Amino acid sequence: MLKSITIHDIARELKITSGTVSRALNDNPRISSETIRLVKEKAKELNYQRNAIASSLRSGKSHTIGVMIPSAQMNFFGSVVRGIEMISSSLGLNILLYQTEESTSLEKKGIEVFLEAKVDGILASIAKETTNYSHFKDLSAKAIPLVLFDRTFADFNVPTVVIDDYKGAFNATQHLINVGYKRIAHVSGPQQLSNFNNRLRGYLAALRANEISIDNELIYSGDLSIQCGIASVEYFFGLKEIPDAVFAAEDFSALGIIKGLKDRKVNMPNDFGVIGFANETFGEHISPSLSSVDQQTVEMGKTAARLLINMINSSKTETSKKIQDIVLEPLLKIRESTAINLAL
Repeated sequence: MLKSITIHDIARELKITSGTVSRALNDNPRISSETIRLVKEKAKELNYQRNAIASSLRSGKSHTIGVMIPSAQMNFFGSVVRGIEMISSSLGLNILLYQTEESTSLEKKGIEVFLEAKVDGILASIAKETTNYSHFKDLSAKAIPLVLFDRTFADFNVPTVVIDDYKGAFNATQHLINVGYKRIAHVSGPQQLSNFNNRLRGYLAALRANEISIDNELIYSGDLSIQCGIASVEYFFGLKEIPDAVFAAEDFSALGIIKGLKDRKVNMPNDFGVIGFANETFGEHISPSLSSVDQQTVEMGKTAARLLINMINSSKTETSKKIQDIVLEPLLKIRESTAINLAL
């Protein structure tokens, strides 16, 4: 059986103390650059493998961050995770990924998993089922850094990284107005979550800005699913005055809307326009291709990771001085589902 190489073996080879080797391997500024170079060269020569568990016990850090997402089925969250990985891997950090499947009970279980794994911090997006965030609030008492991304609570005072949902919804609705739609409906998302509430507010603001009267019958309470989109079409077509366009709070509902309209043989976009939010990958491959609001997902992941890592590396007093909210710019992606001029 081969003997594992330790820092004592490196120290013996270089005739220096084990403490100097340990500090050199961790790039301690008290150690000269020449000594650091010699130690790392000898470590490589001897095929030294750092004991991550022992290292974490000494430093008090696991070099792991917990990432909680509502659903792996949504490309949106996969892209955010990709951005998180780009930053974390470049800094030698590991990711522990947990999917809540939009369930509050699984969300609570995920936090337990993260705490048992002694993660250094947590990045999370709230499950659509969650209305009470006490399980996240408890993390503050345990001094676990937390950053929320995309889905947040308005009255929860933690750092966040979000898109400008209000502006994105305003621009999406304004686009529908600009291309000539007159009676514009909205399929919403869970209103306890800030992003979906802001999208509803942006939709209403665009109508007001264009002096279009608000009709509450045109607002369908959705649950972020394809089936919800299909059901909303049944609802809208049961009204005395049928809408001629829908702004959906996210793309899965929009996909269901397109399916429901195709089942009714409705011509899109000439007779009915559909625009979503999230710019899921499937949007450009369906027929008609789906107009949507891009949320800069990879950038959101990178930004959230940087923010969390800064919090981890800061003292508690520095972290508590300022709660940082970062808002990214939404990008409108116009495709066939609203491009009337392309369809003529």
